[in-house]
Amino acid sequence: MRQSEWLSRLRLGTGLVLFAVAVFVFAPHILSPLWLLPPLAVLVMLIVTHVRVSARVDWARQSVKYYKARLRRLAGDWAGHGRVGERFRDPEHPYAEDLDLFGRGSLFEMISTARTSSGESTLARWLLAPAAPMDIKARQEAVIELRDRLDLRHDLALTGEHLRTETDPTGLSQWGAGRPLLLFRNDRLVLFLCSLAALATFLGFFAGLLTLRPFLGMVVVNTALMAWVAKRALAATHAVDTPVRDLALMAVLLARLEREQFQTPALAALHRTFTTDSTPASVRIARLRRLVEMLDSAHNMFFAPVAFVLLWVPQFALAIEAWRRRNGAAVNQWIAALGELEALCSLAGYLYEHPSAVFAEFVDRGPLFEANGLAHPLLPESSAVPNDLTLATSCPLLIVSGSNMSGKSTLLRAVGLNTVLAWAGAPVRARSLRVSPLTLGASIRTLDSIQEGRSRFFAEITRLRQITALTEQDRPVLFLLDELLSGTNSHDRRIGAEAILKGLVSRGAAGLATTHDLALTQIAESMAPRAANVHFEDVLEAGQMRFDYRLRQGVVTHSNALELMRSIGLDV
Repeated sequence: MRQSEWLSRLRLGTGLVLFAVAVFVFAPHILSPLWLLPPLAVLVMLIVTHVRVSARVDWARQSVKYYKARLRRLAGDWAGHGRVGERFRDPEHPYAEDLDLFGRGSLFEMISTARTSSGESTLARWLLAPAAPMDIKARQEAVIELRDRLDLRHDLALTGEHLRTETDPTGLSQWGAGRPLLLFRNDRLVLFLCSLAALATFLGFFAGLLTLRPFLGMVVVNTALMAWVAKRALAATHAVDTPVRDLALMAVLLARLEREQFQTPALAALHRTFTTDSTPASVRIARLRRLVEMLDSAHNMFFAPVAFVLLWVPQFALAIEAWRRRNGAAVNQWIAALGELEALCSLAGYLYEHPSAVFAEFVDRGPLFEANGLAHPLLPESSAVPNDLTLATSCPLLIVSGSNMSGKSTLLRAVGLNTVLAWAGAPVRARSLRVSPLTLGASIRTLDSIQEGRSRFFAEITRLRQITALTEQDRPVLFLLDELLSGTNSHDRRIGAEAILKGLVSRGAAGLATTHDLALTQIAESMAPRAANVHFEDVLEAGQMRFDYRLRQGVVTHSNALELMRSIGLDV
């Protein structure tokens, strides 16, 4: 910073000296113009040096911002400071809204360090749908390798910031896959021969070997050609403006990745994506930039007449189209590979910041969810209370009772979020977790809608129907039902809840259902040993409720509702 300030002052001083010398130079018979050279050379040197130093200062500022964000994450102060993934929210998804996958304070905001749109989309896709076990194993190996590559993750985060704010990956992808430009048959050869003929006839006239007529004839021919192809050629040149800018920004990121060496198969395969026919992607993009720079030279007022006669614009438009035909498909691959690397770096950063997190162990048959020391991933490790929990074929249903704020909903989200993390290939918040292939379905945050004219109860039973429909798929369903059917009377709730839970279990599903209604705990007794009751307890001390958030066997023996109402002054 101080060096940049000194260079700025020196530039100003040198500029003033140059101005003073110029005054004496242009005043008659005082100084020779050669006196301008030393201060001009010094000023140019200072400008070049200042640009480089300013770039380093900007990089340092971004680095400070980056590490402050990392420190906030370690301190648990990350909510509201990251990308929340609002564009991925889907109220109809069977668990995304219920588990807080997206939005402020969401799992996506906590994990994501992606800077490109492709990186965010890839991570969101992993969270929204389980992967195949083979893919998960590959991701886990890649995450472990990336965990300690702090410099790489730092460079990707800082370099990729411009890609996120200044690029349009969808438009870039569409340009790469667009229809090729064809002016006419053998267009490149014809245009080249016509421009060569124009140049040859001009040089012949200049050398005195030809009259002016042949050259003027070629000018007429080339003018006719330009009139014929100008509209399509100009459309192609305008279409490349935004993609070449986006690719130039991407090339910086690609060049950084090309220097890296990876060991795990998944990362090595992604690295190979950036090299086609032994030519790195950054080099290929540099070639495109040179073609565009040559094309833009036609706009120079002195060169424009020559460019017109030589058919410069359509020739370079076709050269750019040739580049697109060779590399258009690769552009999509580069974008996808960048996105996957960023998603893996996000998971690696999460693992680095949570060294106690572990990878899940996967079993072929289920349903199975067997966790020791399971905790909610969005809670700070210092305050998250771990619990042991098992859902298996022998006992696939747990009915969770307990008072308000005792931890029932938090338990459901802990189970759901850790399942999402496990099947995304990410580390989980537990001492150990064994899990089988599962399809998640949750009814935790069902809300009424005035616009759609539906009540909370109707929204809940609609979601229950959706969860039931999931049981028709190959994977067993893991259901998470909070305050099951609380929007109806106790008689209908008891009958409906028992029918729903028995139906889900009979279809091979497993899960948890929380309730305030102790009558629903009788369902577990009627389904034993395939169901069991568990509960959370609370204690009222000095007018305040105390919770230990420990999961216990059996049914809760009391409720805190009356005590809570009395503690705030209600006469009940």
